[in-house]
Amino acid sequence: MKRLLLAASLLAATSLHAQQLQTFDFKADDWAEGEPPKEVFVVDGTIKIAPRDGNKAIVVDPNPITDASAQLGTSAAGNASIEARVLAIKRGRSTPRFGVSVHGMSGHRLIVNPAKKSLDLMKGDQTLATVPFAWTSEVWVKVKLEAKKGAGDAWAITGKAWPADAAEPAEPLIKHEEKSLKGQGKCAIWATPFSGEPVFFDDIHIAIEAAPATP
Repeated sequence: MKRLLLAASLLAATSLHAQQLQTFDFKADDWAEGEPPKEVFVVDGTIKIAPRDGNKAIVVDPNPITDASAQLGTSAAGNASIEARVLAIKRGRSTPRFGVSVHGMSGHRLIVNPAKKSLDLMKGDQTLATVPFAWTSEVWVKVKLEAKKGAGDAWAITGKAWPADAAEPAEPLIKHEEKSLKGQGKCAIWATPFSGEPVFFDDIHIAIEAAPATP
């Protein structure tokens, strides 16, 4: 009986840790200019690989102006995070918006919104949290979004944005709690080039928990 209980306990522990941490690093310099490689799955908009500041970047073209997005990495089955370096440009009073997301196209999005001078956490059309954020045109900025499962069915969603040439803030700028999330889907980059200027992404780091491959 004791052996059966021990075996059951070991099986339960194995199941709890069955998900595996996977990390992905995407640098546009590794790719040829032109159409994006298979690692960049374009969902909407015109996205290509093009030069910027002596290097290459993933570029969201402003033709057409739409909520462009592209998924990267594999699908999460638990915790997920994405960090990216982004450069966007204003024209006159027109500004773009841009950011990153976790857990699929309907998951949480962290969006820099220069028109509102804010950093917004969104899900669908709903803004869940917002904080002031000072954005500078034609300056690289980093954005980072994390979704972590806590005790029970609780999830912690946190977001940061900071100048790319500065140290990462120790604390998140945005914190949000939710319950009973599926925690499934790919990470993605997002941009809406309202200014009619391209938006550039590079140095994308993704970390996810994924279900183990079926033998």
